[in-house]
Amino acid sequence: MRIFSSKTPSFAFYRNTSPPSSTAAPSTSRSNDVDIDMDEVEALILKWNPETSVYSSVTSLFFNDKTEAMQYIHSVNQLQKLMHSLHKQNPSSPKLILAQSLMQIAMKRLQKEFYQILSMNRAHLDPDSVSTRSSTSRTSFCSDSYDDASVEDDVRHSGDTISEVERVSSEAMADLKSIADCMVSNGYTRECVRVYTTMRKSIVDEGIYRLSVEEWTSSKVNKLAWDVLDFKIKSWLEAVKIAVRTLFAGERILCDHVFAGSQSIREACFAEISRNGASLLFRFPELVAKTKKSLPEKIFRLIEMYAAIAALLPEIESIFSLDSTAAVKSQAYALFLQLSESVRTSLMEFETTIQKDSSKSAANIAAVHSLTVQVMNHLSTLADYSNVLSEIFFDVSQPPRSPLPESYLYSPEPNYATETEFSARMARLILVLLCKIDAKSRHCKEVSVSYLFLAMNLRHVVAKVRTSNLLYVLGDDWVLNHDAKVKRLIAKYERVAWGKVVSSLPSNPAAEMSAAEARVVFGNFNFEFEKAYRRENAFSVSEREFGEEVKVSLVRKVIPVYREVFETHRIAVGSVRDMRDYVTFTPEDVENYMLNLFSVGRASSGAGGNGSCFVRKK
Repeated sequence: MRIFSSKTPSFAFYRNTSPPSSTAAPSTSRSNDVDIDMDEVEALILKWNPETSVYSSVTSLFFNDKTEAMQYIHSVNQLQKLMHSLHKQNPSSPKLILAQSLMQIAMKRLQKEFYQILSMNRAHLDPDSVSTRSSTSRTSFCSDSYDDASVEDDVRHSGDTISEVERVSSEAMADLKSIADCMVSNGYTRECVRVYTTMRKSIVDEGIYRLSVEEWTSSKVNKLAWDVLDFKIKSWLEAVKIAVRTLFAGERILCDHVFAGSQSIREACFAEISRNGASLLFRFPELVAKTKKSLPEKIFRLIEMYAAIAALLPEIESIFSLDSTAAVKSQAYALFLQLSESVRTSLMEFETTIQKDSSKSAANIAAVHSLTVQVMNHLSTLADYSNVLSEIFFDVSQPPRSPLPESYLYSPEPNYATETEFSARMARLILVLLCKIDAKSRHCKEVSVSYLFLAMNLRHVVAKVRTSNLLYVLGDDWVLNHDAKVKRLIAKYERVAWGKVVSSLPSNPAAEMSAAEARVVFGNFNFEFEKAYRRENAFSVSEREFGEEVKVSLVRKVIPVYREVFETHRIAVGSVRDMRDYVTFTPEDVENYMLNLFSVGRASSGAGGNGSCFVRKK
């Protein structure tokens, strides 16, 4: 719109002076006051009538001269009082007809000014500028007793204490309030509200669009690829903060200020302005929660959306506290509850997914199963959201649990009386995983291998707990308890795989024995060691560190006893030739073989995977 910077001279009042025309001589002082007021008001209103003045049709009263604009508002308010006075005196008075005509002209002018201020100050009345201002710091420029000096002081003070943008925003808001008060008090509420809601609703709708909040349907969301949907969710997480704290908060502040004189008007205006945008904003997470996608990653986005809504709920409740916006607040609360329920359901579905896993473990490899890795990665990431999840599961009873497999040999039924409901859920999921791993251990070729398989997987679980936030969820006692279970599983492996080797040696290696007894001892040891080695070296251990720990533990249990038997009783066997026939392995041989366990396909230090490496010493 074209704006002229030059200012017209201010219209001057001639209060308490003689009328300019000597022909006007009212019979009473009351009617004399009316005549004078009518003349002044008529002159000012007609001056700014766009239909009779080209200048007034292309410029803005409030932009041109703020003092004159305030005089105009004051004159319109005075005109309304005069109309009431004239109606009481003579309802058919020509002056009353003139006053009504002037009022219509004035309201058209103010309606135009109202639109121009809203339009020209879009940048200064953007929600970001408005929302950062305190509602208590706004200056009202509308008063029946207008004071030029006070307005100038207020504007000067505003310019000294706030930025230029905020100063212009403050002035624009004050001008809008002045016009709104005047139009509403003079019966032109509908016209004022129509202009305001049309302009400001477009601002909100544009803001929602710029935040990439789109109108979605359930079918559209379900058709999106996960990476696309994930990007949309991340965009929404940023958008909802800006929309609530800036867009809607700013509109509520502006609306409350402009229509401060009427609660019903500001409620209706804000409801009309915000309804569609808020509905679109809170609709998207509802559709995401209902989507049929059951990817493990989905639960993290549900948690993040829940956390975003939870953090914003106090502000949502404050902004949409009006009766007219109760539906928006209800939608936000419903979304809050729906997201929490979706998170709980997702964890239940995750448990079912673990139980239904049908992948098998290799028969001759003791390794950490891929299911263990995937589940523990998922749970450790969930633990990063422990604060939110503890809130989601707070005071929520456990659902009926499916029974655990009876074959879960190395763990008694756990005690679920943990510190929080969420920690109980996490402990339950790990237990379900371990039960599943226990079932998969049946695919191992040897019982001894199954124990190493179980030990390795439980060891991985404990390590993951210890190095993630799961430690704070489950606690130190949980780690100590399951660490002990790992050691017991390794001990079971040693007993099953090497128990006969150990028992072939005398309990008292230094005790005296005959040559025949010594030959039997060495013969039994040779037989049991060869058999155990061939069996145990037929498979591999995927984790070198774990394999080394097991081998070192075995060496400590076997070698000291065997070395003492060897050093004490080898002479008792007989001649050197007899010793070669009956004593196959030196302690060094046994140690080398044991340290080369779990090396299928390797033949280092004479150790082979099929047992053929054993060569009698001649």
